[in-house]
Amino acid sequence: MNSPTQRTIITAGITTGDLLAMRPSRVADRLRARLLGASLDRRLAAGCPPESSPLLAARAQHIVALRSRRRMARNWENLLRTARGEQGAAHHMAVSVCGKHIIAAEPRVRELVRLVTAPLPVAARGVAMATAPLTDATGPVYNPRSPVSLADVLDAAIAQLDPALPLMSGAPSAHGCR
Repeated sequence: MNSPTQRTIITAGITTGDLLAMRPSRVADRLRARLLGASLDRRLAAGCPPESSPLLAARAQHIVALRSRRRMARNWENLLRTARGEQGAAHHMAVSVCGKHIIAAEPRVRELVRLVTAPLPVAARGVAMATAPLTDATGPVYNPRSPVSLADVLDAAIAQLDPALPLMSGAPSAHGCR
């Protein structure tokens, strides 16, 4: 049985006169988006519209999928268990976590997990913002001297996960998102 071709929304070039255009998603774009995931996530979290490039569109399509969001939620739940020192938690982590910061932010972590696992569409920016603290070794999850609090980071991500927010920016951003 053949599956339908995945489609990706991208920004059309100025020469076409169209603001947005649909084109088939290329396997190469999806693979490159996976390989460059962390850097593309940072760009999405910073507000670059997914439709501004094929790679950002492919990455956004991947991270907003419910399966990917559930995997990220499990990572946050595992982090909570690790911070509490629970039996069966990931004690083999190569990097230690700031347990006090994580436990203090537990209500926000729980709210984030609730939002990302809800079967509602969410903006790629919010998902990227929710993923970033898990992978940023200089951030408040791993660095006790981080200049930003985990609570503030999570509040910002939670605000972007509001299902009432528009999923697309409407127009490509002019601040270096290409």
